[in-house]
Amino acid sequence: MSLVNPADLAYGSDKTGLVWGYLFEQGKLPRQIECDAALHWLDTTPSPGHAGFVWLHLSLSNAAAERWMRQSLQLADAFYESLHEGVGSTRLEVEGDTLVAVMHDVLFNLSFDAANISTVCVCMDPRLVVTARLRPLRSVDRLRASVKAGQTIRSPAELLAQLLHDQADVLVDITRQSTARADSVEDTLLANQIASSRVELSALRRSLVRLQRLLAPEPAALFRLLNRPPAWLSEDDLADLRQAAEEFSTAVVDAGALTERLKLLQEELTALVNEHSNRTLFILTVVTVLALPINLVAGLFGMNVGGIPFQQHPQGFMLVLGSLAGLTGVLAYILFSRRRD
Repeated sequence: MSLVNPADLAYGSDKTGLVWGYLFEQGKLPRQIECDAALHWLDTTPSPGHAGFVWLHLSLSNAAAERWMRQSLQLADAFYESLHEGVGSTRLEVEGDTLVAVMHDVLFNLSFDAANISTVCVCMDPRLVVTARLRPLRSVDRLRASVKAGQTIRSPAELLAQLLHDQADVLVDITRQSTARADSVEDTLLANQIASSRVELSALRRSLVRLQRLLAPEPAALFRLLNRPPAWLSEDDLADLRQAAEEFSTAVVDAGALTERLKLLQEELTALVNEHSNRTLFILTVVTVLALPINLVAGLFGMNVGGIPFQQHPQGFMLVLGSLAGLTGVLAYILFSRRRD
């Protein structure tokens, strides 16, 4: 059996669309494997005491991937249908002895945005696990790193459970980073810096809401599967999947709590914006009312017609100025006293 050189699969995929493949055998460390070697191993009858399975991870961005799977592997029709679906609802279903899953994950990059979510399709039976994705994903890459480091996995169900654990870890990391950003926004909000806080807070909540909406159905779908599992799942497999579902459910709840906190921050920010707007409007109103007597008298005295009061009085200007000052003071007192009320 020929094994693949790890350097050949370090980047991208090969001519069949394979990104990486691993062979798991009882009592041995995981070994990287090519497609031809994997097909040869699957065609052999397993001997007692030497059970194992193959994990093939393919890139759907390579047009040859689906064609190779249809020609070389006997997978469920539901799996091929899921390859052409967009980012929709999570699905876990059993077709014969095959388990088909459609799960969501965050893209493998350094930033998180509402658009950085994609789908990984999973098809597994007792001897084969096939995962296919369009773009690199964080959880799958974490799982591959664990396997590459020598982590032993006894069954396909444990591999799925480990993938769910990695998904929960990714969600926890996102929640932790988002919490730090929310703390920063809250500090900025307390400092009355509105402009920068509104944009960041809206983007953060939008991303978390979309992530929660896509990932929240996964624990429920897994619990439904555990109620009617395939016959080849052992009690240990069911326990691992149940623990992974509970951990993932807890991570989703934490993300939901953070979303509610962001909602409250947005409401407080809206109230602060309204308060600033009301204060600005009040100042403009006060300035307009206080300037009204001056503008009115200036208009009347500027008509240059006969009979203007105090025209010949030596202190006429001071009398008019004093009257305007007194009237303006009375208006200011009335306005600010009402403001205090």
